[in-house]
Amino acid sequence: MATSAAADIYRYEDPDGTIHFTDAPTDKRFKVFMRDIRKDRKLRTAFKLPGYARNPGEFEPMIATYSRQYGVDSALIKAVIMAESGYNPTAVSRKGAQGLMQLMPKTAQGLKVSDSLNPSDNIRGGVRYLRFLLDTFKGDESLALAAYNSGMNNVAKYGGIPPFAETQNYVAKVLSYRNNYR
Repeated sequence: MATSAAADIYRYEDPDGTIHFTDAPTDKRFKVFMRDIRKDRKLRTAFKLPGYARNPGEFEPMIATYSRQYGVDSALIKAVIMAESGYNPTAVSRKGAQGLMQLMPKTAQGLKVSDSLNPSDNIRGGVRYLRFLLDTFKGDESLALAAYNSGMNNVAKYGGIPPFAETQNYVAKVLSYRNNYR
């Protein structure tokens, strides 16, 4: 009987551009590339700190509602939330993105999200935006996720996933999380 192993994955890039991945870093230059979602979920639910990540299950009804309403796979929605905020409804990025799905203020305004820190408003707006991106890129999840991360203009400019390490890592991470949620 096969069992699946799970561990955090670490990444390090040499000065010559060679990229190294490991699940057992032996050098401080390795940085977390992808978290083991099962271990991460267990840690997040063990601590009940106000303003920090909460039990993902508490958002399940909202995710299910907006998944049905907009026809977006609930596993994909959960994966985006995990990658964007780690289920922290009060997360705010350095660039100003807010909430569970990290909506930029202008994007939120265009999606008629009145309060990006309100989990229901944020998930509704984020799922609606994902639906728009999936429709724009004819159902191609990788391109939709690349646009969610770096903008539609960059995806159009490069004719696919932009050559930005952050965006490439983001797409891989979200798709990996999505597979874990299925």
